[in-house]
Amino acid sequence: AMDRGGVTLTRKESSPIPVEADSICPDRFAALGPGDIARLPAFYGRRQVTLGDLFEIDGAGASDITVTGDLAAVKKIGHGMTMGRLTVHGPVGQHTGAFMKGGELVVRGDADDWLGAYMAGGRIVVHGDAGHFVGGAYSGDTKGMRGGAIVVKGSVGREAGSHMRRGLVVVLGDAGEFAGAKMLAGSVFVGGRLGARAGAGMKRGTVVGFGEVADALPTFRYTCTYRPVFMRYYLRQLAEAGLIGDGELEGELFRRYIGDLTNGGRGEVLVRAESQ
Repeated sequence: AMDRGGVTLTRKESSPIPVEADSICPDRFAALGPGDIARLPAFYGRRQVTLGDLFEIDGAGASDITVTGDLAAVKKIGHGMTMGRLTVHGPVGQHTGAFMKGGELVVRGDADDWLGAYMAGGRIVVHGDAGHFVGGAYSGDTKGMRGGAIVVKGSVGREAGSHMRRGLVVVLGDAGEFAGAKMLAGSVFVGGRLGARAGAGMKRGTVVGFGEVADALPTFRYTCTYRPVFMRYYLRQLAEAGLIGDGELEGELFRRYIGDLTNGGRGEVLVRAESQ
């Protein structure tokens, strides 16, 4: 990436002590030289430090950032970013891409909890697994993700896309329980097993299970088996954007359940019908 004027940050040491690095963000880096980038603040445990204390910094002044090294305890990378491209190699800590509004964030490894929480725009792609509350809201808050797209190639924990208002969460692996719970609108697609109580408490929005579904959606009502037109459109868009590969999400015929009936029942859970 260096030849395109990118910036590479390499973690200097390995440590389980949590690091808060919301300053690792294309918006913050774009106009800075290496010395200025090194002076940006970060927290190491409770102690305020600088990015230069924690990372070797190579390159400058670019909205294309690569981060490598031991990042499992590094939180808030790409927090609030609105532009540019950020690539993380290896597992990364909580709140990655939270409050993101634009640009592209790629994690070539696993992500922890609250990936893309409150995201409003842009795109996050995780090549490994992600934790709980993907695109979600923090405890006690009723509105989560409001735009953009999150694609996780592996599996995710519970409450993926819960409380979401708009946007798209695509999980190619399995999703834990309460996917799309309390959704206000938006879409959650799950390629593998859809965990129990999907869409619980949802007002509107769409949860789609392309694989096995854990339970029989007690507070939803079956309406029909049909071919949703929007599905072909979505899958084509995802494929054209290079976000899903051939055969990763397939489905023409879906059983449609509406609910949650305890909450007005205007949402829907679509479950891929076995090909006849």
